[in-house]
Amino acid sequence: MPADHANPDLVTAYLRLGLAFDRLEEGFVDAFTGDPAVRAEIANGPAPDPAQLAAQARALRADLPGDLPADRAEFIGAHLRALECSARKFAGDDVSFVDEVSAYFDVDIALADADRYRQAHTELAEALGIGDATGTELRDAYAAHRRADEIPAEKVDECVRAFSGALRERVRAQYPLPDNEIVDFEVVTDKPWSGFNYYLGDYRSRVAINVDLTQHMSSLPHLIAHEAYPGHHTEHCRKEQLLVGAGQYEQSIFLVNTPQCLMAEGLADHALTAIMGKDWGFWAQEIYADLGLRFDADRAMRIGRATSGLLTVRQDAALMLHDQHAGADSVADFLQTWLLAPPERTRQMLRFLTSPLWRAYISTYVEGYQLLESWLDAAGDRAAAFGRLLDEPLIPASLRRELVPG
Repeated sequence: MPADHANPDLVTAYLRLGLAFDRLEEGFVDAFTGDPAVRAEIANGPAPDPAQLAAQARALRADLPGDLPADRAEFIGAHLRALECSARKFAGDDVSFVDEVSAYFDVDIALADADRYRQAHTELAEALGIGDATGTELRDAYAAHRRADEIPAEKVDECVRAFSGALRERVRAQYPLPDNEIVDFEVVTDKPWSGFNYYLGDYRSRVAINVDLTQHMSSLPHLIAHEAYPGHHTEHCRKEQLLVGAGQYEQSIFLVNTPQCLMAEGLADHALTAIMGKDWGFWAQEIYADLGLRFDADRAMRIGRATSGLLTVRQDAALMLHDQHAGADSVADFLQTWLLAPPERTRQMLRFLTSPLWRAYISTYVEGYQLLESWLDAAGDRAAAFGRLLDEPLIPASLRRELVPG
Protein backbone atom coordinates (compact mmCIF):
# COMPACT_ATOMS: atom_id res chain seq x y z
CA MET A 1 0.00 0.00 0.00
CA PRO A 2 1.47 3.44 -0.91
CA ALA A 3 2.67 5.52 2.04
CA ASP A 4 0.13 8.28 1.40
CA HIS A 5 -2.66 5.78 1.91
CA ALA A 6 -1.18 4.30 5.09
CA ASN A 7 -3.21 3.48 8.19
CA PRO A 8 -6.68 4.39 6.95
CA ASP A 9 -8.28 3.25 10.23
CA LEU A 10 -6.35 5.79 12.31
CA VAL A 11 -7.05 8.61 9.86
CA THR A 12 -10.72 7.66 9.64
CA ALA A 13 -10.95 7.62 13.44
CA TYR A 14 -9.44 11.11 13.52
CA LEU A 15 -12.00 12.36 10.98
CA ARG A 16 -14.91 10.83 12.87
CA LEU A 17 -13.66 12.32 16.13
CA GLY A 18 -13.34 15.76 14.57
CA LEU A 19 -16.84 15.59 13.07
CA ALA A 20 -18.30 14.76 16.49
CA PHE A 21 -17.27 18.18 17.81
CA ASP A 22 -19.82 19.84 15.54
CA ARG A 23 -22.46 18.15 17.71
CA LEU A 24 -21.07 20.00 20.74
CA GLU A 25 -20.74 23.39 19.03
CA GLU A 26 -22.11 24.03 15.56
CA GLY A 27 -19.39 25.59 13.43
CA PHE A 28 -16.53 23.70 15.09
CA VAL A 29 -16.06 21.86 11.81
CA ASP A 30 -15.13 24.74 9.56
CA ALA A 31 -14.94 22.58 6.44
CA PHE A 32 -15.23 18.90 5.54
CA THR A 33 -14.70 17.59 2.02
CA GLY A 34 -14.71 13.90 2.85
CA ASP A 35 -17.43 11.28 2.58
CA PRO A 36 -20.81 12.98 3.23
CA ALA A 37 -22.21 9.67 4.42
CA VAL A 38 -19.72 9.64 7.32
CA ARG A 39 -20.68 13.20 8.27
CA ALA A 40 -24.38 12.30 8.12
CA GLU A 41 -23.79 9.23 10.29
CA ILE A 42 -22.08 11.32 12.97
CA ALA A 43 -24.70 14.08 12.74
CA ASN A 44 -27.56 11.61 13.17
CA GLY A 45 -25.91 9.44 15.81
CA PRO A 46 -26.08 9.67 19.60
CA ALA A 47 -25.00 12.96 21.13
CA PRO A 48 -21.30 12.66 22.03
CA ASP A 49 -20.02 12.92 25.58
CA PRO A 50 -17.18 15.47 25.84
CA ALA A 51 -15.24 13.42 28.39
CA GLN A 52 -15.37 10.40 26.08
CA LEU A 53 -14.17 12.53 23.17
CA ALA A 54 -11.19 13.64 25.27
CA ALA A 55 -10.40 10.01 26.05
CA GLN A 56 -10.67 9.07 22.37
CA ALA A 57 -8.26 11.86 21.42
CA ARG A 58 -5.74 10.64 24.02
CA ALA A 59 -6.08 7.04 22.82
CA LEU A 60 -5.54 8.00 19.19
CA ARG A 61 -2.44 10.01 20.09
CA ALA A 62 -1.08 6.97 21.89
CA ASP A 63 -1.53 4.92 18.69
CA LEU A 64 0.63 7.30 16.64
CA PRO A 65 2.56 7.01 14.45
CA GLY A 66 1.22 3.63 13.45
CA ASP A 67 2.42 3.17 9.89
CA LEU A 68 1.93 6.81 8.98
CA PRO A 69 4.88 8.85 7.72
CA ALA A 70 6.42 11.05 10.40
CA ASP A 71 5.08 14.35 9.04
CA ARG A 72 1.51 13.09 8.82
CA ALA A 73 1.68 11.55 12.29
CA GLU A 74 3.01 14.82 13.70
CA PHE A 75 0.21 16.77 12.01
CA ILE A 76 -2.52 14.49 13.35
CA GLY A 77 -0.91 14.36 16.80
CA ALA A 78 -0.87 18.15 17.13
CA HIS A 79 -4.54 18.28 16.20
CA LEU A 80 -5.49 15.49 18.59
CA ARG A 81 -3.83 17.46 21.40
CA ALA A 82 -5.99 20.45 20.47
CA LEU A 83 -9.16 18.34 20.29
CA GLU A 84 -8.47 16.79 23.68
CA CYS A 85 -8.25 20.25 25.21
CA SER A 86 -11.47 21.36 23.49
CA ALA A 87 -13.26 18.26 24.75
CA ARG A 88 -12.03 18.93 28.29
CA LYS A 89 -13.33 22.48 28.05
CA PHE A 90 -16.72 21.23 26.82
CA ALA A 91 -16.74 18.77 29.74
CA GLY A 92 -16.29 21.65 32.18
CA ASP A 93 -12.65 21.07 33.13
CA ASP A 94 -10.76 24.07 34.46
CA VAL A 95 -8.07 24.86 31.87
CA SER A 96 -6.18 28.13 32.14
CA PHE A 97 -6.50 30.44 29.15
CA VAL A 98 -2.77 30.37 28.42
CA ASP A 99 -2.76 26.56 28.51
CA GLU A 100 -5.87 26.51 26.32
CA VAL A 101 -4.18 28.63 23.65
CA SER A 102 -1.03 26.51 23.86
CA ALA A 103 -2.96 23.27 23.38
CA TYR A 104 -5.08 24.62 20.53
CA PHE A 105 -2.43 26.43 18.51
CA ASP A 106 0.99 25.22 19.77
CA VAL A 107 2.13 28.72 20.79
CA ASP A 108 2.84 30.34 24.14
CA ILE A 109 1.37 33.79 24.74
CA ALA A 110 2.02 36.60 27.22
CA LEU A 111 1.11 40.25 27.63
CA ALA A 112 3.03 42.60 25.36
CA ASP A 113 4.98 45.66 26.53
CA ALA A 114 2.75 48.74 26.45
CA ASP A 115 5.79 50.78 25.32
CA ARG A 116 5.32 49.14 21.92
CA TYR A 117 1.85 50.68 21.73
CA ARG A 118 3.10 54.11 22.76
CA GLN A 119 5.68 53.93 19.98
CA ALA A 120 3.00 52.87 17.51
CA HIS A 121 0.91 55.90 18.50
CA THR A 122 3.91 58.15 17.96
CA GLU A 123 4.45 56.69 14.49
CA LEU A 124 0.74 56.94 13.71
CA ALA A 125 0.66 60.62 14.67
CA GLU A 126 3.58 61.24 12.30
CA ALA A 127 1.83 59.33 9.49
CA LEU A 128 -1.31 61.39 10.05
CA GLY A 129 0.73 64.60 9.89
CA ILE A 130 -0.09 65.80 13.41
CA GLY A 131 3.41 65.77 14.91
CA ASP A 132 3.61 64.07 18.27
CA ALA A 133 -0.04 64.49 19.23
CA THR A 134 -1.54 61.96 21.63
CA GLY A 135 -4.81 61.34 23.42
CA THR A 136 -7.94 62.99 22.09
CA GLU A 137 -6.13 64.81 19.27
CA LEU A 138 -4.69 61.55 17.94
CA ARG A 139 -8.03 59.77 18.33
CA ASP A 140 -9.87 62.52 16.45
CA ALA A 141 -7.31 62.64 13.63
CA TYR A 142 -7.40 58.87 13.21
CA ALA A 143 -11.20 58.88 13.24
CA ALA A 144 -11.21 61.56 10.53
CA HIS A 145 -8.82 59.46 8.45
CA ARG A 146 -11.04 56.40 8.88
CA ARG A 147 -14.13 58.35 7.78
CA ALA A 148 -12.34 59.58 4.66
CA ASP A 149 -11.27 55.98 3.96
CA GLU A 150 -14.82 54.59 4.02
CA ILE A 151 -16.22 52.90 0.93
CA PRO A 152 -19.74 54.19 0.15
CA ALA A 153 -22.22 51.39 0.85
CA GLU A 154 -23.47 51.40 -2.75
CA LYS A 155 -19.88 50.87 -3.99
CA VAL A 156 -18.91 47.93 -1.76
CA ASP A 157 -20.17 45.17 -4.05
CA GLU A 158 -18.47 46.71 -7.10
CA CYS A 159 -15.20 47.06 -5.19
CA VAL A 160 -15.36 43.47 -3.93
CA ARG A 161 -15.80 42.13 -7.44
CA ALA A 162 -13.08 44.34 -8.89
CA PHE A 163 -10.47 43.28 -6.34
CA SER A 164 -11.54 39.65 -6.39
CA GLY A 165 -11.20 39.49 -10.18
CA ALA A 166 -7.83 41.25 -10.21
CA LEU A 167 -6.40 39.08 -7.44
CA ARG A 168 -7.78 35.88 -8.94
CA GLU A 169 -5.97 36.61 -12.20
CA ARG A 170 -2.66 37.21 -10.37
CA VAL A 171 -2.99 34.14 -8.19
CA ARG A 172 -3.91 31.76 -10.99
CA ALA A 173 -0.77 32.83 -12.85
CA GLN A 174 1.53 32.20 -9.87
CA TYR A 175 -0.23 29.44 -7.92
CA PRO A 176 -2.34 27.55 -10.49
CA LEU A 177 -5.85 26.58 -9.46
CA PRO A 178 -8.32 24.08 -10.95
CA ASP A 179 -10.26 25.52 -13.87
CA ASN A 180 -13.58 25.07 -12.08
CA GLU A 181 -12.68 26.88 -8.84
CA ILE A 182 -15.03 29.70 -7.89
CA VAL A 183 -15.81 32.08 -5.02
CA ASP A 184 -19.31 33.44 -4.45
CA PHE A 185 -19.51 36.57 -2.31
CA GLU A 186 -22.47 37.50 -0.13
CA VAL A 187 -23.25 40.18 2.43
CA VAL A 188 -24.39 39.24 5.94
CA THR A 189 -25.20 40.95 9.24
CA ASP A 190 -25.11 40.17 12.96
CA LYS A 191 -21.80 38.29 12.95
CA PRO A 192 -18.80 38.61 15.33
CA TRP A 193 -16.32 38.77 12.42
CA SER A 194 -15.72 41.03 9.39
CA GLY A 195 -15.48 38.26 6.81
CA PHE A 196 -15.68 34.47 6.67
CA ASN A 197 -14.77 31.81 4.12
CA TYR A 198 -17.10 28.83 3.91
CA TYR A 199 -15.19 26.25 1.88
CA LEU A 200 -17.74 23.92 0.27
CA GLY A 201 -15.38 21.45 -1.37
CA ASP A 202 -14.84 20.74 -5.05
CA TYR A 203 -12.88 24.02 -5.27
CA ARG A 204 -15.84 26.23 -4.32
CA SER A 205 -16.10 28.82 -1.56
CA ARG A 206 -18.79 31.12 -0.27
CA VAL A 207 -17.29 34.27 1.27
CA ALA A 208 -19.52 36.28 3.60
CA ILE A 209 -18.76 39.94 4.26
CA ASN A 210 -20.31 41.50 7.35
CA VAL A 211 -21.88 44.80 6.34
CA ASP A 212 -22.57 45.73 9.96
CA LEU A 213 -18.94 46.87 9.83
CA THR A 214 -18.06 49.76 7.55
CA GLN A 215 -15.73 48.69 4.77
CA HIS A 216 -12.60 50.80 4.22
CA MET A 217 -10.49 51.28 1.13
CA SER A 218 -7.26 50.50 2.98
CA SER A 219 -8.55 47.19 4.34
CA LEU A 220 -10.84 45.78 1.63
CA PRO A 221 -7.97 44.48 -0.57
CA HIS A 222 -6.59 42.70 2.51
CA LEU A 223 -10.01 41.22 3.25
CA ILE A 224 -10.46 39.84 -0.28
CA ALA A 225 -6.91 38.48 -0.36
CA HIS A 226 -7.37 36.98 3.12
CA GLU A 227 -10.64 35.18 2.38
CA ALA A 228 -10.12 34.28 -1.27
CA TYR A 229 -7.00 34.96 -3.38
CA PRO A 230 -4.39 33.82 -2.34
CA GLY A 231 -5.76 33.24 1.18
CA HIS A 232 -8.26 30.73 2.55
CA HIS A 233 -9.98 29.75 -0.71
CA THR A 234 -6.68 29.28 -2.52
CA GLU A 235 -5.21 27.23 0.32
CA HIS A 236 -8.27 24.99 0.54
CA CYS A 237 -8.27 24.41 -3.22
CA ARG A 238 -4.61 23.52 -3.45
CA LYS A 239 -4.65 21.26 -0.40
CA GLU A 240 -7.78 19.48 -1.64
CA GLN A 241 -6.16 18.94 -5.03
CA LEU A 242 -2.59 18.14 -3.98
CA LEU A 243 -2.93 16.53 -0.54
CA VAL A 244 -6.41 15.03 -0.32
CA GLY A 245 -6.04 14.00 -3.95
CA ALA A 246 -2.89 12.08 -2.97
CA GLY A 247 -4.66 10.24 -0.17
CA GLN A 248 -3.85 12.47 2.82
CA TYR A 249 -7.45 12.36 3.97
CA GLU A 250 -6.74 14.06 7.30
CA GLN A 251 -6.57 17.23 5.18
CA SER A 252 -10.23 16.81 4.23
CA ILE A 253 -11.33 18.29 7.57
CA PHE A 254 -10.64 21.77 8.93
CA LEU A 255 -11.36 22.22 12.63
CA VAL A 256 -11.65 25.38 14.70
CA ASN A 257 -9.19 25.83 17.57
CA THR A 258 -6.43 23.68 16.10
CA PRO A 259 -2.96 24.41 14.68
CA GLN A 260 -4.52 24.44 11.21
CA CYS A 261 -6.21 27.70 12.14
CA LEU A 262 -3.04 29.46 13.26
CA MET A 263 -1.30 28.46 10.04
CA ALA A 264 -4.27 29.41 7.87
CA GLU A 265 -4.86 32.81 9.47
CA GLY A 266 -1.18 33.66 9.40
CA LEU A 267 -1.06 32.70 5.72
CA ALA A 268 -4.19 34.70 4.94
CA ASP A 269 -2.95 37.80 6.75
CA HIS A 270 0.19 37.70 4.58
CA ALA A 271 -1.79 36.96 1.42
CA LEU A 272 -2.00 40.45 -0.07
CA THR A 273 1.69 41.27 0.27
CA ALA A 274 2.60 37.75 -0.87
CA ILE A 275 0.91 38.26 -4.23
CA MET A 276 1.19 42.06 -4.68
CA GLY A 277 4.29 42.95 -2.68
CA LYS A 278 4.68 45.43 0.15
CA ASP A 279 3.78 48.34 -2.15
CA TRP A 280 0.34 46.85 -2.84
CA GLY A 281 -1.30 50.23 -2.21
CA PHE A 282 -0.29 51.72 -5.57
CA TRP A 283 -1.95 48.80 -7.38
CA ALA A 284 -5.08 49.30 -5.26
CA GLN A 285 -5.02 53.04 -5.93
CA GLU A 286 -5.37 52.39 -9.68
CA ILE A 287 -8.30 50.04 -9.19
CA TYR A 288 -10.09 52.49 -6.92
CA ALA A 289 -9.50 55.28 -9.44
CA ASP A 290 -11.20 53.18 -12.14
CA LEU A 291 -14.15 52.87 -9.74
CA GLY A 292 -14.33 56.62 -9.16
CA LEU A 293 -12.79 56.54 -5.65
CA ARG A 294 -9.75 58.46 -4.46
CA PHE A 295 -7.31 56.37 -2.43
CA ASP A 296 -4.01 57.82 -1.18
CA ALA A 297 -1.81 54.72 -1.35
CA ASP A 298 1.31 56.24 0.17
CA ARG A 299 -0.52 57.65 3.18
CA ALA A 300 -2.53 54.47 3.70
CA MET A 301 0.59 52.29 3.71
CA ARG A 302 2.41 54.61 6.13
CA ILE A 303 -0.57 54.48 8.49
CA GLY A 304 -0.73 50.71 8.07
CA ARG A 305 2.93 50.33 9.03
CA ALA A 306 2.34 52.45 12.13
CA THR A 307 -0.74 50.55 13.28
CA SER A 308 1.03 47.20 12.75
CA GLY A 309 2.67 47.93 16.10
CA LEU A 310 -0.77 47.45 17.67
CA LEU A 311 -1.13 43.86 16.44
CA THR A 312 -1.02 42.32 19.93
CA VAL A 313 -3.58 44.65 21.56
CA ARG A 314 -6.53 42.30 21.01
CA GLN A 315 -4.57 39.30 22.32
CA ASP A 316 -3.71 41.35 25.41
CA ALA A 317 -7.43 42.07 25.76
CA ALA A 318 -8.17 38.34 25.64
CA LEU A 319 -5.55 37.71 28.32
CA MET A 320 -7.06 40.44 30.47
CA LEU A 321 -10.53 38.91 30.11
CA HIS A 322 -9.76 35.23 30.46
CA ASP A 323 -6.45 35.04 32.31
CA GLN A 324 -6.58 38.07 34.59
CA HIS A 325 -10.42 38.06 34.79
CA ALA A 326 -10.71 41.80 34.20
CA GLY A 327 -14.16 43.26 33.74
CA ALA A 328 -15.60 43.94 30.29
CA ASP A 329 -15.64 47.70 30.88
CA SER A 330 -11.93 47.89 31.70
CA VAL A 331 -11.09 45.71 28.69
CA ALA A 332 -13.22 47.96 26.49
CA ASP A 333 -11.32 50.98 27.81
CA PHE A 334 -8.03 49.22 27.03
CA LEU A 335 -9.14 48.51 23.45
CA GLN A 336 -10.39 52.05 22.92
CA THR A 337 -7.20 53.54 24.36
CA TRP A 338 -4.72 51.65 22.21
CA LEU A 339 -6.72 50.83 19.08
CA LEU A 340 -8.40 54.26 19.06
CA ALA A 341 -11.59 52.37 18.31
CA PRO A 342 -15.08 53.84 18.67
CA PRO A 343 -17.40 52.22 21.23
CA GLU A 344 -19.42 50.29 18.63
CA ARG A 345 -16.27 48.73 17.17
CA THR A 346 -15.08 47.85 20.66
CA ARG A 347 -18.37 46.10 21.37
CA GLN A 348 -17.87 44.03 18.21
CA MET A 349 -14.36 43.06 19.36
CA LEU A 350 -15.64 42.06 22.80
CA ARG A 351 -18.34 39.95 21.21
CA PHE A 352 -15.65 37.98 19.37
CA LEU A 353 -13.38 37.75 22.42
CA THR A 354 -16.19 36.45 24.64
CA SER A 355 -17.69 33.96 22.18
CA PRO A 356 -17.35 30.42 23.62
CA LEU A 357 -16.12 29.13 20.26
CA TRP A 358 -13.92 32.07 19.26
CA ARG A 359 -12.54 33.47 22.53
CA ALA A 360 -9.03 32.05 22.01
CA TYR A 361 -9.03 32.52 18.25
CA ILE A 362 -7.51 36.01 18.27
CA SER A 363 -4.13 34.34 18.89
CA THR A 364 -4.28 32.75 15.44
CA TYR A 365 -4.03 36.21 13.88
CA VAL A 366 -1.43 37.58 16.30
CA GLU A 367 0.88 34.60 16.75
CA GLY A 368 0.18 33.23 13.28
CA TYR A 369 1.15 36.49 11.61
CA GLN A 370 4.33 36.85 13.68
CA LEU A 371 5.50 33.25 13.27
CA LEU A 372 4.88 33.19 9.53
CA GLU A 373 6.45 36.62 9.10
CA SER A 374 9.68 35.37 10.71
CA TRP A 375 9.63 32.23 8.59
CA LEU A 376 8.87 34.06 5.33
CA ASP A 377 11.53 36.68 6.06
CA ALA A 378 14.09 33.90 6.56
CA ALA A 379 13.23 32.25 3.25
CA GLY A 380 15.51 32.84 0.29
CA ASP A 381 12.53 32.89 -2.08
CA ARG A 382 9.51 34.44 -0.37
CA ALA A 383 7.08 33.53 -3.19
CA ALA A 384 8.20 29.89 -3.11
CA ALA A 385 7.92 29.82 0.68
CA PHE A 386 4.36 31.15 0.51
CA GLY A 387 3.64 28.40 -2.00
CA ARG A 388 4.80 25.85 0.57
CA LEU A 389 2.29 27.27 3.04
CA LEU A 390 -0.44 26.76 0.45
CA ASP A 391 0.61 23.26 -0.50
CA GLU A 392 2.19 21.51 2.48
CA PRO A 393 0.66 20.26 5.77
CA LEU A 394 2.89 22.52 7.88
CA ILE A 395 2.23 23.22 11.56
CA PRO A 396 3.85 25.72 13.96
CA ALA A 397 6.40 23.16 15.11
CA SER A 398 7.49 22.63 11.48
CA LEU A 399 8.23 26.31 11.03
CA ARG A 400 10.02 26.67 14.35
CA ARG A 401 12.36 23.80 13.43
CA GLU A 402 13.24 25.48 10.17
CA LEU A 403 13.93 28.76 11.96
CA VAL A 404 16.54 27.15 14.21
CA PRO A 405 19.99 27.57 12.60
CA GLY A 406 21.33 24.28 11.33
